[in-house]
Amino acid sequence: MDQILKRNFIEFVAVATEITGTGVEQVERGDGSGTVRKLNDLPLDDVDTLIVISFDSIRSGQHAGADEIAAARSFLERPGNLMFVCPHHDIGDVDDASPADRTEVQTEHFLHHGDRTIPPQQRFGGFARTLLAGLGTPIENRFGLHPAALPDGSPAPIAAEHPLDRLGLLSGVETFNLHPHLPHMERTGEAIDKMSVLARQPIDPNAPSHSFTRDGRFTFDALLQSKRGVFKGDLLVGDATLWSSTAGGLESLRRLWKNVVSRERHS
Repeated sequence: MDQILKRNFIEFVAVATEITGTGVEQVERGDGSGTVRKLNDLPLDDVDTLIVISFDSIRSGQHAGADEIAAARSFLERPGNLMFVCPHHDIGDVDDASPADRTEVQTEHFLHHGDRTIPPQQRFGGFARTLLAGLGTPIENRFGLHPAALPDGSPAPIAAEHPLDRLGLLSGVETFNLHPHLPHMERTGEAIDKMSVLARQPIDPNAPSHSFTRDGRFTFDALLQSKRGVFKGDLLVGDATLWSSTAGGLESLRRLWKNVVSRERHS
């Protein structure tokens, strides 16, 4: 995290600091020394915007404990508060495949996104999944889908549900980014009724076939938002790269960041 991933978020931190004048506190849940700082250990009473980036490998078995879920729920019960929970992709999941089909499934995922720098299986976001499930909004970060680009190489526009965007977070936001393998945020269980799709991102129509696209789906659910009344604050779920400056679409992402940190707070 320190050597590679945190550097991707430097620009977001700079933008947020410039707008707020207060800086951004960055806390690692687990660091190289073995120290664990949980959500319930943080001074959340002094925070109105909380971004949880879940880059943890599923193999690490990180789960949100009852105290962390309680802290997150308490945070969301304060009007005006905003929490983003952001896992990353889940490529090569073969838990439901028969042993005979597992190589084929992983090969399909690998060929679809086309990024030769990662292995056939790379799964992130176990902490985010357990936190969201604990909040009564179970969501899975499915697959690693290859996003569509325009002929000039810039990201293709998102399809935003502006009537649902009560905080104006997507005002002036035309695109997200072109990270080569982005997850579909799949609502399950209670989340189907509690979370709305705020933005969908198009999938590259020229990418090799994937089980998700063979069902006739041309977009994936890229940003979710809790419906009115689910919490007194607001919960959003999107990919971790929404806060990164390394995969294109930066001008539009800067607008998203500005909208988040300068939004009007309602009590």
